[in-house]
Amino acid sequence: MWRWQEKMIRVAVYTDAGTSKDLTAVLKALAKFPELAVETLKVKDIQAGRLSEFALVVFPGGSGGGEGRALGEEGRERVRQFVREGKGYIGICAGAYLASCDYPWSLNVLNAKVLDKQHWARGNGTVEIRLSDEGKALLKRPEQPQVSISYRQGPLLAPAGKPGLPPYKELARYVGEVALKGAPKGVMPGTTAIAAAEFGKGRVVCFSPHPEKTPGLEDFLRHAVTWIHESR
Repeated sequence: MWRWQEKMIRVAVYTDAGTSKDLTAVLKALAKFPELAVETLKVKDIQAGRLSEFALVVFPGGSGGGEGRALGEEGRERVRQFVREGKGYIGICAGAYLASCDYPWSLNVLNAKVLDKQHWARGNGTVEIRLSDEGKALLKRPEQPQVSISYRQGPLLAPAGKPGLPPYKELARYVGEVALKGAPKGVMPGTTAIAAAEFGKGRVVCFSPHPEKTPGLEDFLRHAVTWIHESR
């Protein structure tokens, strides 16, 4: 292998059942960063142990339940083991639902619950989020604490307090809201929009909104990759 290839960060992107057209935006966003070597994986690849070839895995938007059920318990445990042993996980929208502790198909790699689950389909739009000090540092926005970002029915996250899992760090919270389709107003502001956590020897970053679908914020994904990779 050439030396430049050895320095590249190998990123797996889940592309099987449960994903949506958001997948295309994720692949295009990651392709902007030449230091990332991106490959796609199916459930059969994960169950066969191919995750071990990568530094981290990305689960994109779509249906968290669809992704989790497609993986099955064997696949979900493969992902947990992958992160536990020192690799990384990035979840976007559905991938954040999947990472939580709140469903039978959850991965339980992020100590988070989902608020107002009955109104998960609360609509799409652009929403304001405010970065915490940790978020400004990790996502490289020291002078830009508040940004507008694309939202497409991602989870409203809050600490779950599950024993045995470390609490997550809130990188950003919602200050605006999308409350359509009968969803009540006033619930979304103050909930976690972006979270980061340790899981075993590995690291997890979850985005409820969509940086990859927001022009100018695609680098949020790159900075999340950097934070995950630097722990190795």
